Amino acid sequence: MNTLVFAVAGYNLAETGRMIEIAREARKRFKVIFASYGGQFEQLIAEEGFPLKKMEPRLTQQQLNRLRVVLSGETLNTVGYLSANDLRARVPNELAFFKEVRPVAVLTGWCLSVTISARAAKIPFVNVLHSTTVREYYEAGLQSWPDRTDFRVVRWLFRNNEERMNRWMSRLVLQLTAPVRAYNAIGTKYGLPKFKNFIDLIEGDHTLLADIPAWVGFPQIRPSLHYIGPLPARIERPIPEEVTSMPRDKPIVYFAMGSSGRPALIAEILQGFRNKPYRVIAPVKAHIEQMKLNIPEKVIVTGFLPAHKVNPLANVSVIHGGQNTVMNACLSGTPIVGIGMHPEQQANLDACVRKGFAVRLNKKRARASDVLAAVDRLLHDEAAQKAVETFRRQLAAWDGPQNAARFLTEHYG
Repeated sequence: MNTLVFAVAGYNLAETGRMIEIAREARKRFKVIFASYGGQFEQLIAEEGFPLKKMEPRLTQQQLNRLRVVLSGETLNTVGYLSANDLRARVPNELAFFKEVRPVAVLTGWCLSVTISARAAKIPFVNVLHSTTVREYYEAGLQSWPDRTDFRVVRWLFRNNEERMNRWMSRLVLQLTAPVRAYNAIGTKYGLPKFKNFIDLIEGDHTLLADIPAWVGFPQIRPSLHYIGPLPARIERPIPEEVTSMPRDKPIVYFAMGSSGRPALIAEILQGFRNKPYRVIAPVKAHIEQMKLNIPEKVIVTGFLPAHKVNPLANVSVIHGGQNTVMNACLSGTPIVGIGMHPEQQANLDACVRKGFAVRLNKKRARASDVLAAVDRLLHDEAAQKAVETFRRQLAAWDGPQNAARFLTEHYG
């Protein structure tokens, strides 16, 4: 039985969940080994019974704290997860690991040192991404200007022309070499050609797109890109009784900010729900547990919840725009109010806005009142409800984990 390595960013719930979804199907045909440098979600891998190689050097708490800041879009370089020193320490250990287990392919999402080691070892490298993070998206000029740098002077320079701003930003992403400087410095030592930009780095020999053609609507894609369908994490956890017994006398809002929400904004939004005529399920406890908040009576704050079971209870989702969170909302048939923490999340939300069932708010300017107004609007927007229901049916026709496993079997089985 051939071996597959799933190299995951164990501090990222969405990433870990996506890979577990694929691995559950793939282990029917392959020996599956996970690899991670640390993070609280490694326990999910162990709970599924998969072997886990705990790679060295392990991430320190200080590094994990910094990664949280990067995930929240609070750094200038929102893809700057690893330095040259980090890569210098990791790559030799990954090469030794690959030599030991001899995988037929390595899969990852954002365990970015693998982009060097897999290529250096000449092992097929498969990345699991989505349509908003591949070259076609930027060539189409679809990436919106990052909220955190949306200043008045910038808009003045572009005469407040959104389309012009977005096309300029999209071109910049494909021209900017700074995000891959560290990878080029290490990669050249292993004989790798220089990466032109960050997209060039992360696209593998094959890239599995965890969505469907109807989401972004590219006229065509390259042969190395493969639509497989959504990969929403189906992590089984008990649902608190207070959620299952919640009265259905009012509309329900699902409020989830993944691994990257801003605590101050989350707290403000929670307080804003106080006088609104709906009930709220808010798995945001990890973001606000250090705060002293008076939670409104109609708001249930919890820890992690199985979104695939809880999100369908809601009428509207208020989310950060991570791929898993977006796809869960779409599969649940709930219109979306989104606040992207970084450009990738903005892009996911923008795709939903273009399809007619989402409102994206500017991270830099959004206030609780804006979120609440958007929720009120979507609760009464029949066109948005019909649009998300249409897309829900389209998504439901695709079995992402099964399609991914089929691809792996056809290419590496």
